[in-house]
Amino acid sequence: MADNTYSARHLTMLEGLEAVRKRPGMYIGSTDSRGLMHCMWEIIDNSVDESLAGFGKRISVELHEDGSVSVADNGRGVPVDKEPKTGLTGVELVFTKLHAGGKFGSGSYGSAGGLHGVGASVVNALSARLDVEVDRDGKTWAMSFRHGEPGVFDDAGDPSPNSPFRAFEDASELRVVGKTKLGVTGTRVRYWADPEIFLKNAKIEMDALLDRARQTAFLVSGLELIVKDDSSPEKSAHSFKYEGGITEFVDYLAKDEAVTDTWRLHDSASFTETVPVMNSSGEMVLSDVERVCEVDIALRWGTGYDTTVKSFVNIIATPKGGTHLSGLEAGLTKFFKQQVESNSRKLKVGNDKLEKDDILTGLTAVILVRLPEPQFEGQTKETLGTAAVRSIVNKVVTAKLQPIFASTKRAEKVQCQAVLEKIVSEMKSRVSLRAQRDTQRRKTSLETSSLPAKLIDCRSKDVPNTELFIVEGDSALGTARPARDSEFQALLPIRGKILNVQKASTADMLSNSECSAIIKVLGAGSGREFDLESARYGKVIIMSDADVDGAHIRTLLLTLFFKYMRPLIEAGRVFAAVPPLHRVIVRNHGKKPNEVIYTYSENELHALIADLEKKESRFSSRFRDIRVLARWTRISSRKPLWTESIGCCVG
Repeated sequence: MADNTYSARHLTMLEGLEAVRKRPGMYIGSTDSRGLMHCMWEIIDNSVDESLAGFGKRISVELHEDGSVSVADNGRGVPVDKEPKTGLTGVELVFTKLHAGGKFGSGSYGSAGGLHGVGASVVNALSARLDVEVDRDGKTWAMSFRHGEPGVFDDAGDPSPNSPFRAFEDASELRVVGKTKLGVTGTRVRYWADPEIFLKNAKIEMDALLDRARQTAFLVSGLELIVKDDSSPEKSAHSFKYEGGITEFVDYLAKDEAVTDTWRLHDSASFTETVPVMNSSGEMVLSDVERVCEVDIALRWGTGYDTTVKSFVNIIATPKGGTHLSGLEAGLTKFFKQQVESNSRKLKVGNDKLEKDDILTGLTAVILVRLPEPQFEGQTKETLGTAAVRSIVNKVVTAKLQPIFASTKRAEKVQCQAVLEKIVSEMKSRVSLRAQRDTQRRKTSLETSSLPAKLIDCRSKDVPNTELFIVEGDSALGTARPARDSEFQALLPIRGKILNVQKASTADMLSNSECSAIIKVLGAGSGREFDLESARYGKVIIMSDADVDGAHIRTLLLTLFFKYMRPLIEAGRVFAAVPPLHRVIVRNHGKKPNEVIYTYSENELHALIADLEKKESRFSSRFRDIRVLARWTRISSRKPLWTESIGCCVG
């Protein structure tokens, strides 16, 4: 049975690096390959911070056959003198004490990636062995650690974490193991990840390492980063160095054809932050500190549709974004909304509203902000939390894009116009797709409640043999309805002339009641989503009056089919009914009913009249009462209509 007592003796306090080994996920995220990579980059980033501070332009990373990793730089070297308060050398302090280092406002680093002072000490705690060598003051200094505890390994041959180890008892010792030329400085760290901490399948991912090394070389102009892999049979070596910085980075990331050049937006601004600061008495007091935030952005638009935006803080990647990324997006949205609004007539915007995704489509961008002591959310530094950065980035974006779009240079004017047209095009496409989804075809051929009430449907489910007649108005519907064969012929009346879809946008077309009704009745969708196999009728027959207005209506309907339902035309399933132009009534004598003869052209009419006149010469008065009516006679019998297929020549 569980013990219900709970007192102070049940409490446990973890001291020093013991807490790291007990809860490694709190510091490196996980103990799989991702955590192993995180440890390596904690050490590499310390070397990169030296380069950012202006000391050292070369970093070497080597993966050894025994699974260890070594990182070497030519920076200033970790301090070897003793820290006054603790009495520990700088090397031991950095590698054994949490939240210790030169990045807490001491002035050693203006902006750095390692900010919490736990990176090196955490790697040390999670290593079976860690060796440090520092070139400084003409000497090479060395210290070794086992599970974070300083001591000496008795290596008979190559260094190994399994070598006999003797921990320091009274005081630790920073040994001098060699001499260097005056002025030569640098730090070398080699560590063996502890197999008791990390999973058995955890390993350094070479592709991810090379991508990160390349990325770092892009972010720090002039830095040479060398990666050697001696752990694999291939034994490869790679070197990365770029002078163009994030401009080259954007060009590397972009895979589509460029719409604009790569624009560089750079500026800085200051802000005030209230943080704890250590006073002369060693006490932490809240003080207002002025910070300087440097913003560097490179961006370009391409013809593609994917958005690629990489965000960094002091060369540390922030895959989950943060205040700097939200500031970039807010700045772009605000600026381009103003540009589109001021050019709305030229761009034919209409009533549609611009959204963030319309602007980001086809964008490739890299944003890098540098500031002292940024506030990250957790040790893994995936999200920037410093609130003031958002407004600073926002202002930089709008301020630096303004002169580009106000430029009188021909090249820049062309590019600015092109990107505005692309953004507006994306906006219209988004609105159109949304409207199409709202008017999507029914799920099955006959199962729907959204069909227009004015549709007079047929009974047959045999689609290839069914016909849809589009008639002109309710009056035409009234005379065509009793003449149709309700088994396979359906009728849909439309009110006069529909919208000219060649000039109108997709959204306007879908909002037009007549166009929307035709799309719903056919049930096959429209545009890119049109599915010929889902069409509810085998033939579509346009039946309009034989006058100028009727010809116009027929043309507008054919334009609708050609632009939004072209497969129907290409399959030869769209027809135009050819109405007769004339009706000749021949009166018969006696009880015999009068004869009605239809003609479809002037020549046919004249030939008929001539024939009747010839007969009249032989039969004197039988055909004297002749009426020629130049109007269209609607369907008055069940005889099949004479129709002509439109084919694929429309357009």
